[in-house]
Amino acid sequence: MPTLNLGILAHVDAGKTSLTERLLFDAGVIDRMGSVDNGDTQTDTNAIERRRGITIRAAVAAFTVGDLQVNLVDTPGHPDFIAEVERALGVLDGAVLVVSAVEGVQAQTRLLMRALRNLGLPTVIFANKIDRRGARVEDLIAEIERKLSLSVYPVNAVENGGTAAATSRPFPLDESMAELLDRQASGGSDVPAVFGSALTGTGVETLLAMLAKMRPAPADVSALDGTVFAIERDLSGRRRAYVRLFGGEVRTRQLVQLRRRTPEGVTSHRERVTSLEVIGRRESHATSGAIARIGGLTDVRVGDWIGAGRRSGSTEHFARPGLEALVTARHEIQTTDLRNALGELAQRDPLINTRALHGGATSVLLYGDVQKEVLAATLREEFGVDAVFHRSDVVHLERPVGTGEASDRMSWVGFAAVGLRVAPGRPGTGVVYRCGIEPGWLPRAFHNAIEETTRRTLDQGLNGWPVTDCVVTLIDGAYDAATSTGTDFRVLTPLVLMDALAQARTRVFEPCHWFELDVPDGTVGQVVTRLAAFEADVRDTRPIGSSWLIEGEMPARLVQEFRQLLPGLSRGEGVWTSHLRGDRALKGVSPSRARTDGNPCDRQAYLLYLRQGGPR
Repeated sequence: MPTLNLGILAHVDAGKTSLTERLLFDAGVIDRMGSVDNGDTQTDTNAIERRRGITIRAAVAAFTVGDLQVNLVDTPGHPDFIAEVERALGVLDGAVLVVSAVEGVQAQTRLLMRALRNLGLPTVIFANKIDRRGARVEDLIAEIERKLSLSVYPVNAVENGGTAAATSRPFPLDESMAELLDRQASGGSDVPAVFGSALTGTGVETLLAMLAKMRPAPADVSALDGTVFAIERDLSGRRRAYVRLFGGEVRTRQLVQLRRRTPEGVTSHRERVTSLEVIGRRESHATSGAIARIGGLTDVRVGDWIGAGRRSGSTEHFARPGLEALVTARHEIQTTDLRNALGELAQRDPLINTRALHGGATSVLLYGDVQKEVLAATLREEFGVDAVFHRSDVVHLERPVGTGEASDRMSWVGFAAVGLRVAPGRPGTGVVYRCGIEPGWLPRAFHNAIEETTRRTLDQGLNGWPVTDCVVTLIDGAYDAATSTGTDFRVLTPLVLMDALAQARTRVFEPCHWFELDVPDGTVGQVVTRLAAFEADVRDTRPIGSSWLIEGEMPARLVQEFRQLLPGLSRGEGVWTSHLRGDRALKGVSPSRARTDGNPCDRQAYLLYLRQGGPR
């Protein structure tokens, strides 16, 4: 039986989880529909999800349409949990993008559609809530086409829209719909739209007919190749990994190779599968195209891939977390338990990226305050740790201004000599490491030690912020065959690198939001003037009907304050949408960030840190 791995994506409150419940109910998988408000939905099984009425973790459920098995991947709609959506995108064959027929296109809707088009994933829009007052059809189509840069093809007609009696009537579906979905894989902008209601079920039969035409490409049955996109713990604390297979097969008791991309490069190790459950099937082994829940992988993280390693890890479609908060244990006796629990959560969500600080505190990267609240509840309910999350601060970046070179030699236990050059790189390239000495001059193990340490050290630049868009070149190196070890090069490299970076100098950049602002006619001048006071860079202002659309960029640190003022500036009618995108150089005194590396910018402090047992 062919398998379609289908994502259900939407802005928060568009009705995504309700649609998931309706599809499972209509397919006969469940005998009654759960309710988000009642906390008894099929995919929101976590107690925190049910209590809050939001999806936090991606979940998978299966049903069939004719001879096609559909693995339904329900993803969060709240922007604080966009990392879950990021991971889910990498395992999908197609998607349903849910848009409320009342609220229309939201900020998250734009981000999701952009990512789906970049991936070339066949997508169907489901315009939900046609039975609600204020539901639109023609206006909504025009809004979707304008805001998402798409050509929308409705596949059903709406009758009595905007009332509880709303129904839909399908148009005949021919093979042109399948061709339209196929064209999306090569960048086509034609998207079918189904109008309906997850609550009443109207339009869902038409959506199922569209899914039957969304046939995945033939499965690859060659070498083992799969991606870990989620990890859960059962009641006994054992971990199980959700794996999408793109090639080969996996069986219980099989020894599999796990590969992981780290800042230092790709690592790999082998582990044995002790249990295996194929989603939607009663089979003892998982084959290409399937999603399996696998036990026994003790050292597995989200983002790992299994098998031959043809896949190099997930591609990033959304901005990384832009906030950082300190976390401490309310009771000092739980400090170690807190760090262990955060380490476990970081394995499930690598973007959390914890840093242990002096005094027992730990810093955590976040998208927003809702995520902070959910993490606190998870630590309390799952790990028994009472954690205190302190104020969130914006995460900055550093970039080199010029070029700097430094070299040094040191005897720690053995001997090492290192010379490095630091120079600006092209925007968006991150950290590029190059070897500028003759091949064979240093043993491969020492080369690896220098490169790994370079990448790790650049997590904290001259001001303590991550350094990006730079090129580091190894220009000198020496060793003693009798005494040198990798530790010697790991100890020396941070000192040399920070010396070179100090010569190059760095500039601190702050994250920005790209915003779109709808305001009524007659308020544009006042709003634009106020935007300028908030350091906004207005890129475009144009009329849309009886309102105006203003687009531009604003520092992330000022967004919330401006949004609080917006109602007073726009007679209560302004609509703001924004998302993290890009950054800009800070003016004035650059903020600094607490260091966790012993401060190789200060030679004496760094050496004392090492002598006192700091990492080597």
